[in-house]
Amino acid sequence: MAPSSSVVAKIKVQLKLSISRLRMVQQKDTAIAKQQRRSMAQLLEQGKDESAKIRVENIIRSDLTTELLEILELYCELLLARIGLLEAKDCDPGLEEAIKSIIYAAPRTDIKELQQARQLLVEKYGKEFALVAMDNSDGKVAERVVKKLKVEPPPPELVTGYLTEIADAYGVQWPKPPRTPKREETPDFVDEDDDDDNPSRGQAQKNLEAPISTDELSKATPPRDLGPKSPVSVAPPSPSTDNMNPRIRLPGPPELKPSAKMSGLRKTSGTETRTGTPNGQGGGGATGKNVVGGKIPDVDELAKRFAALKK
Repeated sequence: MAPSSSVVAKIKVQLKLSISRLRMVQQKDTAIAKQQRRSMAQLLEQGKDESAKIRVENIIRSDLTTELLEILELYCELLLARIGLLEAKDCDPGLEEAIKSIIYAAPRTDIKELQQARQLLVEKYGKEFALVAMDNSDGKVAERVVKKLKVEPPPPELVTGYLTEIADAYGVQWPKPPRTPKREETPDFVDEDDDDDNPSRGQAQKNLEAPISTDELSKATPPRDLGPKSPVSVAPPSPSTDNMNPRIRLPGPPELKPSAKMSGLRKTSGTETRTGTPNGQGGGGATGKNVVGGKIPDVDELAKRFAALKK
């Protein structure tokens, strides 16, 4: 195998490792950025604006780094897709921007796999090619890569925009409105137009609301859950082929059957009501007049009945 082919094979392996490593670092930085944004929202809620403006610069720098890693990942995927063009001795014009951007930005990152891929690219195209890429003398390095790697304080407009976005995302009112002195409000029930014709004698009365009419109350529907609820709830059984309409049967009080003595007394009283007192006693007053709903019996007649019952 030719030396150039072996270098291209190594570059291919390092590009694959660089892509997976770049994705993992981006996910990690995104999770950390979420935690930082939450702490920024707490500072804004507490009114610590100056501290938030200083700390938000770390979030801005982290976002720029994440965007840079995303661009480098795209360049690595491009080189991997066009790996056959790396077999040529000279750099292909379609790959020049990607190769020089990786050579320019790799030393400024913490991705070891990307730095090893850069070393292989320098070995493939020579030191002069690498020096031109590092200095960006020909301007072939992507402008967005150069912009992301600039070390300068962010403009105030960008800081304010970040804080506003964080406040909106976490429901924090920022910037907070200035405090104004509270005015003494007059209660609604005080009559300010008091005159001498209708003196209030220093007592303010509230305007009573109109009572609700009876018709409106009758139209109102009471809630279904009004009143005490039973602590026991029974779910109805589901219908089956044997019983299409199942019903719930709750245990009730046992039916009381009358005893033999009570039955005898009922029969005796029924007979006396129909035929009068036994042995023909009753003085003719114990006939159909003494049935239920008839004439009220006298005291003497009641005494005769009790005497007949004792016999």
